[in-house]
Amino acid sequence: MSPELFQRMAQSIVDGDSDLSVALANEAVAAGIDPIEAISSGFVVGVNQVGEAFSCGDAFLPELVMAGEAMKAAVQALEPEMEKRGSERQMLGKVVLATVEGDIHEIGKSLVGTMLSASGFQVYDLGVDVATAKIIGKVKEVNANIVAMSALLTTTMVKQREVIEALEKAGMRPAVKVMVGGAPVTRDWVQKIGADGYSEDAIGAVNVAKQLMASSH
Repeated sequence: MSPELFQRMAQSIVDGDSDLSVALANEAVAAGIDPIEAISSGFVVGVNQVGEAFSCGDAFLPELVMAGEAMKAAVQALEPEMEKRGSERQMLGKVVLATVEGDIHEIGKSLVGTMLSASGFQVYDLGVDVATAKIIGKVKEVNANIVAMSALLTTTMVKQREVIEALEKAGMRPAVKVMVGGAPVTRDWVQKIGADGYSEDAIGAVNVAKQLMASSH
């Protein structure tokens, strides 16, 4: 195994260099390296480094976005080899992700989606301005473990509560964990609407999602 190749993989994510991350992914496949190992010993290390730097204020949103894109590109490049080997990454859980109805903020939500997929969650991103019924329908369809909702306006935050109430009505609430996020969301709000967790940024969201999955097993 080449520790040096893994270091270069991690660095390509830190640098947000999608072309390089794809080239290194292909190099790993050519060298017969298990794609799962390339992800966990190489690329994810870079994602974590950027995440830590972001949490400490040493990296900024554009860098986080670029790292996420580079990670996505690398995983896509490795997918055919994963399928060939039948080594599906161990999926941590299924997440239905959406920005609630009336709200069209995309960046934070997309970033959360990218980071969750990079960390091993299967993410169904429904996009922005998503009606409650559509979220509930998707949760049923894929048998999701977690619903993650973003709202950036105080006027649309109430939709987060509406989704939780709809889950309760459908009898699905005990089986589904709910995460909320967005600038106006506070711990008080989370408690008030009975959500299970919230995060201020994408890296935090991954940790919350992992904790929620651990607590539900």
